[in-house]
Amino acid sequence: MRKLLATTLILASLSPTAALATEDAYPPVATYAVARNGQTIGRHTLSFQQQGPLRIVSIDSQASVRMLGITAYRYTHHGREVWNGEQLQSLQAVTDDNGRRSTVRAEHRGGKLAVERAAPGAVTMVAASTQGVERLDANRASMPADILPTSQWKLRQVTQSKLLNTQDGTLIQVQVKTLGRENVRTGASTVPATRYAYSGGLRMNQWFDDRGRWVKGAFTAFDGSTIEYTLQE
Repeated sequence: MRKLLATTLILASLSPTAALATEDAYPPVATYAVARNGQTIGRHTLSFQQQGPLRIVSIDSQASVRMLGITAYRYTHHGREVWNGEQLQSLQAVTDDNGRRSTVRAEHRGGKLAVERAAPGAVTMVAASTQGVERLDANRASMPADILPTSQWKLRQVTQSKLLNTQDGTLIQVQVKTLGRENVRTGASTVPATRYAYSGGLRMNQWFDDRGRWVKGAFTAFDGSTIEYTLQE
């Protein structure tokens, strides 16, 4: 079994000002259950810390699939972002996709975002959401300073058509459309949310509540199974 999980991103139909205002809606630590076909297989955690003018955001995902008592698939992703207001200052991410390890480093430098990546040469089909994404051979790239990473929490991604893939360091193109309103179960609570569908470099569905928080994400994995991230509160 290969490639079940990938880091996900937020896109919402909000203005940049509204998106910025909703960031404080997150608690210091937000935890999401990761499920495969309804069965919990891991956790995804967002941690927020303020250090003077800098906001430190840590992203940690861990998941494993067991079959007949044996771990058939394991996925981990650890990321750290440093923001000064709306400007991404630096990013570090390490992904282990069932033994295939990739790293991404980015730094705001000289009016650009300098990106360094080290990933397997083959196309990584971590999830259906990454199908069709072109992988670049070069391990360094210069990207626009205002490019946003594919992290769940940054709602300003709504204004972007290109994003930095934090799993392999490539530039991907995205499109989104609104599907309507639904209720989402978040642990012991149920919250009204808006559902969005993604196409292009990312193919998945995302749900955001009225406070602007990412409360659920879902996509079809490489093996046809359904992977869901759901906020627990």
